Amino acid sequence: MALPGAEEIRALHLRHAPTQEAFDLVHTHRVIVRHLTRALLARAPVRAGTEPAPAGALLHDIGVRRFYGSDGTLDGADHVRHGVPGHELPREEGLPEELCRFCSPHTGVGLPAHDVRAQRLPLPTGDHLADTMEERAVMCADTFHSKTAPPVFLTAAAYARHVVGFGADKVRSFDRLRAESGEPDVRALAVRFGHAVR
Repeated sequence: MALPGAEEIRALHLRHAPTQEAFDLVHTHRVIVRHLTRALLARAPVRAGTEPAPAGALLHDIGVRRFYGSDGTLDGADHVRHGVPGHELPREEGLPEELCRFCSPHTGVGLPAHDVRAQRLPLPTGDHLADTMEERAVMCADTFHSKTAPPVFLTAAAYARHVVGFGADKVRSFDRLRAESGEPDVRALAVRFGHAVR
């Protein structure tokens, strides 16, 4: 599989960003998620073929671009859908399916079909779950940093408090992700990027 480099992925994000501010926010987040993904995979109890994971981490939020309004603000109500165009956009750009897969299942700790139906989510009915250890590492890394205004790093305890609002099963899913991938040290990155830790 031919993987795009960091600059090629950056250019793709820049082409599809509605504003410079939107680009900057998602760009910083995706770089942080790449750092966290590498740290998780380096500590994982089982070694994995990690080659596509850093590129997947840089690409994972490309679909967020479709949910910025003309005023440059993110439409939070539709944010749950960003994995769908996130998968489609790089596919339209000719990127390999294995890489596109990092975009579609990373929302929260994954969305099984029964959640899509029960919550009437605006998503295609079906499982939106990470299949590979590398996809799960990107999903896990994503839980430790939020694109809020201002952006923040989250400890495992903070994310667990957040995700329990979506059901106790989501906390169990998060615990399984952490058991497989480990837990990154977010404090050093928080200092480096100047973001608070919650």
